[in-house]
Amino acid sequence: MSEKTILKLQLPTDPQWVKNVVEGNIEEILTDHAYCEQKAASNAITLIIQNPEMNDLVQEMALLVQEEMDHFKRVHDIILQRGYVLGKERKDDYVGELVKFMKKGGSRSQQRVDRLLFSAMIEARSCERFKVLSENINDAQLSDFYYELMVSEATHYATFIRLARKYADGIDVDTRWAEYLAYEAEVIKNYGKRETIHG
Repeated sequence: MSEKTILKLQLPTDPQWVKNVVEGNIEEILTDHAYCEQKAASNAITLIIQNPEMNDLVQEMALLVQEEMDHFKRVHDIILQRGYVLGKERKDDYVGELVKFMKKGGSRSQQRVDRLLFSAMIEARSCERFKVLSENINDAQLSDFYYELMVSEATHYATFIRLARKYADGIDVDTRWAEYLAYEAEVIKNYGKRETIHG
């Protein structure tokens, strides 16, 4: 899978992030990852609350909530297997910067499209980070685990893009997505230095 062709991300993660940052603190990356899955489930619930009349969006988000919470439990299982404890929730500054780019105000359609593209962006970068982890981490269990989740995140990314196009209501989704990609490329330049999924 090429993040350049499939995910269109403009700035790839340096694989040295795994060696220099992640491998020195596996417990920290697992705690952060667990909360990322929980937040992804919360985001899908928010989309349901905001769009209750859109039956297939509600159905797809309900399935996504289940899958994200299953991932949360699987990460927590690994934490327990290794004798770790789930730490406190970490602030995700990367996601916070993406939130700033979401349109405030405007029509419901504009807000919905932006929320879906915001969601797609997080899934795309998570997928790319899981790919880098799966290919570079010196830990067979985590390498296999992150490869499996990379595939799952790519599917989620595609779901959000598809729903944004389906419910676009005349909004130019491709142009807005290009704006997200350009903005994210500037944001991510400041990351890749911490033992968090987006850090």
